[in-house]
Amino acid sequence: MRRTGTVEIVHPRYLGEALCLVADGGRPLAGGTDLFVRVRRGTETAPCLVFVGELEELRGVRETETGIEIGAAETHAEILAHPATERFAVLRLALRAIGSPAIRAMGTLGGNLANASPAGDGLIPLYLHEARVRLVSIHGTRELAVEEFILGPGKTALRQGELVRSITVPFPRDGAQAYFRKVGRRQALIIAVASLGALVWADDGVIREARLALGSVAPTVVRPREVEGMLVNRPLTVKALTEFRDALSSAVRPISDLRASADYRRQVAGNLLLDLASG
Repeated sequence: MRRTGTVEIVHPRYLGEALCLVADGGRPLAGGTDLFVRVRRGTETAPCLVFVGELEELRGVRETETGIEIGAAETHAEILAHPATERFAVLRLALRAIGSPAIRAMGTLGGNLANASPAGDGLIPLYLHEARVRLVSIHGTRELAVEEFILGPGKTALRQGELVRSITVPFPRDGAQAYFRKVGRRQALIIAVASLGALVWADDGVIREARLALGSVAPTVVRPREVEGMLVNRPLTVKALTEFRDALSSAVRPISDLRASADYRRQVAGNLLLDLASG
């Protein structure tokens, strides 16, 4: 056991011990890239932090018949380095956009989910791939779609005593073109003003299926399914996509903050759609 600020860090030896500590009010800790900020600010009030970053049950990337299962405590850098993720181009694009190499070496995908930030880069590919979140507690396990798990900024469907165990990500259908881009006010370690990820299937330059997911433009990541449907059977060109720029801008619900106004975020979200044509 050690102490950071005024909060003790406990190192459980196995998952069952960790779950008991979490059930008693302990706060799960893996990379800590966001949690330590709250500790330093004095806004974290848990009786202790439960370090789960080295528990084998929460680590690794495992390939299955239908996709991959990523341990909640696997770091972004470890996920990028694993050969099983090579079929998930949009996941790799998004994870490479997270912070600095040091942050990618510490931060975890499970932490991104638990933080539930609408600006979380790692969440966008999970929405695009329609991933599922596996939760565990001393009472057992359950599984939710990522869209059911994240309820709002900093709000999730985690119950008292639960922690994220893993994320299952189905293999995409062959032939998908992957896209991810975020726009920020500065280039170094940017937090997105708006971001867009996409998977697009096209034949002879004509869109047959499109999945879009936007970050930083609503309380949660947005899948604008109506706009996705509009794109089907349309040419994958700037001229054709321009027709749907306003529809995408209207599909988001941004706020104004220190980084950008709501109107600017709407404009950026619409403009990002045009970039799909250039890949």
